[in-house]
Amino acid sequence: MSFAFLLTSLIVVVSPGTGVLYTLATALTGGARAAVAASFGCTLGIVPAMLAAMVGFAAVLHASALAFAALKWLGVGYLLYMAWQSLREQGALSVEPRKDGAAEARVIVKGFLINILNPKLSIFFLAFLPQFIAGDEVHPLARMLELSATFMLMTFVVFVMYGLFAARVRDHVVSRPKVMAWLRRAFAGGFALLGAKLAFAER
Repeated sequence: MSFAFLLTSLIVVVSPGTGVLYTLATALTGGARAAVAASFGCTLGIVPAMLAAMVGFAAVLHASALAFAALKWLGVGYLLYMAWQSLREQGALSVEPRKDGAAEARVIVKGFLINILNPKLSIFFLAFLPQFIAGDEVHPLARMLELSATFMLMTFVVFVMYGLFAARVRDHVVSRPKVMAWLRRAFAGGFALLGAKLAFAER
């Protein structure tokens, strides 16, 4: 596996986006277990994009304005919903001192939805991974699967690190109502801005 692939993947994963924002918000109010659940959900959301790139659906998204727009506006709507829920204290920033299995499952599902409703992720896989597959590769799909698995592992590890850091400072945050109020506004604004960015995204 090339150093260029690992370095490029790390830069992509570390860069703040919807997954990072969601993981941080969840960790701040749910703690370490919720952070891991959010990281797992966001990582799991990569699987459909990976499979789409393998079967060519990403190429369809790239070629079809209607398919791309449909998935894009679903993603925009979901991000705006996350922003609204954050302001209403019922989304990622609703304080839950104790997360049971059902709550963690909801965290995973939300993280999963954040990624699968982003059409740019599928196109990213279509454009990014093939660059690191040699033209004379005997098993290109197997190679693509290997690169995708590495990218997913890197995503999970980095997101967990983000989340655990946020979980460490959560006690200093949730005990201060004013800080929580500003955080809710900040995260809601962040989700709304990411939704706006996606709304203006082109194929």
